[in-house]
Amino acid sequence: MRKITHLVVHCTATPAGREVSVKEIDRWHRARGFAKIGYHYIVHLDGSISEGRKEEEAGAHVAGHNSTTIGITYVGGVDANDVKKAVDTRTPAQKEALTRLLRHLLSRYPTAKIVGHRDFPGVAKACPCFDAVKEYAGLKPS
Repeated sequence: MRKITHLVVHCTATPAGREVSVKEIDRWHRARGFAKIGYHYIVHLDGSISEGRKEEEAGAHVAGHNSTTIGITYVGGVDANDVKKAVDTRTPAQKEALTRLLRHLLSRYPTAKIVGHRDFPGVAKACPCFDAVKEYAGLKPS
């Protein structure tokens, strides 16, 4: 298994309330030249969690850091009426599911830090549209 240093939270940058399938994200990523979906986990509007890439595989979600990270995305991240406006659109079910998933991952990777995509140097995005470092600072493994 790879050495995991960070659990990286992303958003799909899709309008609030619009569900996105794993297949759709996979198509977007292949169109960008990736071999397949770049995220390891997708958290849907209803709180269900889908698997993207296997954890054993390096992701394609943070340039220069994929070999040591797990990529987790929630569906949403932009205003329903203005796709240029970054907004924390997580539903209560998504918030609960993200917390549960991150606790589980921390139990497997206890030294990993939880960060947002925007927290990496050179990233000029608002993703995941909330402060993941602050929100999950006290999170303990399950």
